[in-house]
Amino acid sequence: MTPSAAETKMQFLFTLRAQGVTDKRVLEAMERIDRARFVQYQPERAYDDTPLPINCGQTISQPSVVGLMTQALNVQPRDKVLEVG
Repeated sequence: MTPSAAETKMQFLFTLRAQGVTDKRVLEAMERIDRARFVQYQPERAYDDTPLPINCGQTISQPSVVGLMTQALNVQPRDKVLEVG
């Protein structure tokens, strides 16, 4: 049985919390953004806590690492962040 999109997203958020991402704003942003839009080669793995391949031989970073980095920055509503790996 394949998990529903809601179940997948809940598991994703649970994994982020288990890895130490606790900032409510970071978790809400990561819930809101569809990571699958950025993963063309393995969209079924978009919510795995692992880096995944993207264009030009690059990878999209592991979600828990992005969450922890963003949390450490203490991003405020007017801030913009560009993560370059």
